[in-house]
Amino acid sequence: MRSPTSGRRLAITAAAAALLSGCGAQVQGAGEQNAAVVVNRCGEQVEYRVPQRAVVYEGGSADKLFSLGLTEHVHGYVMPPANPPVTESPWAAEYAEVEFLSDDLLNRELVVDAKADFVVAGWNSGFSDQRGITPEILDGLGVQSFMHTESCFNYPNFPERKTPFEALYTDLERLGKIFRVEDKAREVVDGLRTRVEAVKSRVPQGEPVPVFLYDSGTDQPFTAGSQVPPTEIIAFAGGRNIFTDLDARWTKVGWEQVVEREPEVIVILDYGDKPAQEKIDFLKSSPTTAKLPAVVNDRFYVLDYNEGISGPRNVDGLEGFAEYMRGLPR
Repeated sequence: MRSPTSGRRLAITAAAAALLSGCGAQVQGAGEQNAAVVVNRCGEQVEYRVPQRAVVYEGGSADKLFSLGLTEHVHGYVMPPANPPVTESPWAAEYAEVEFLSDDLLNRELVVDAKADFVVAGWNSGFSDQRGITPEILDGLGVQSFMHTESCFNYPNFPERKTPFEALYTDLERLGKIFRVEDKAREVVDGLRTRVEAVKSRVPQGEPVPVFLYDSGTDQPFTAGSQVPPTEIIAFAGGRNIFTDLDARWTKVGWEQVVEREPEVIVILDYGDKPAQEKIDFLKSSPTTAKLPAVVNDRFYVLDYNEGISGPRNVDGLEGFAEYMRGLPR
């Protein structure tokens, strides 16, 4: 871990102020609202001023800001086809108030063209060395950035490790500090924690049910390791991710491993561009998976994409899956 020097922080802050001035964004008034605050960004202590033209990548990023009542600070969103339509979101009205910027991957040109002063995304799901858009590069452009804490697990040089739901709460608290809405953030986090505890208090008795999350892939399945929200969704609802022993986020495994671990329930991650029914049909028709206990007993649960990536809708996903698990015969 390393922290930027005070000189670098001041340079970034000055550059951000210059960018805001040039794009005509309205900066908060003088005094406490315009003073910089220091917030952890994947192990790095970074100074932030209140953003006015945020660009968010995917539903999880947008949902975090919308849930904190920060719609007026969001300029626009980038939403690749994997995301379900924003009209299906609990924050559909908020999406309608901001600009749709692209259905492509996040890139530096888009951020610059939008005159953004703040970008929210995950590492390798938005920010990327290969595509030339990283927090360090944006720092150099005077654009503030924030990474999902859950994605810090494999961020180079600034490791930070939290369990997925704690990472969600941490993000909301940190964003609350950046935007000076800490009371609202505490209220939102307390509400989410209360809902999670309510689910955990109703977990059926008995051994956890072995569950396989199927994201995608035919030659090799892409699934959830221990470091992403679906693993805790499964656990809090009374199940056990059959790949919870993999110290990873999203990862490939072998079908032989799936067969050996005999899942009794399969969670299908439902993409906007990869319908869940196609995945279910594949599992039923493939000789390798057709005899899995979950397939034989037709025990499939469809988890919305935005319930599976880091965001407030993780708790919606938990509540829905927990209801399904309570209905299974024991």
